Amino acid sequence: MVSVVQNVAIDCVDAYELALFWSRVTGRPLHPEDGPGHQETQVLLPEGPVLHFNQVPEPKRLKNRIHLCLRPETSRDQEVERLLAIGATFVADHRNPDGSGWAVLADPEGNEFCVLRSESDRAATDS
Repeated sequence: MVSVVQNVAIDCVDAYELALFWSRVTGRPLHPEDGPGHQETQVLLPEGPVLHFNQVPEPKRLKNRIHLCLRPETSRDQEVERLLAIGATFVADHRNPDGSGWAVLADPEGNEFCVLRSESDRAATDS
């Protein structure tokens, strides 16, 4: 027997607002019963676990031990620019001159996540 991952839980100060940010990142909807002021909110992903936001009283203080890695449909650099425009902040640049690598961003509450190369980025540099 095995366990199945039901959701990825993210503690946050404002569950609804942070879920809205991640809904814009992923292009996926919030759970239809979630709304402003809810202490638990979910972003419904098409496959796999949902993103589950838990409202807690304390803010994030240290680096995440677990984080999300995103593989964009557009180029990595275009996606970084899009995410910065919707409220992400730039944390660290691990992109290499040969096109490999990733960028580390943070959501509005400071949770780090990575933006990887897209499949088209990979095909262009791996051939």
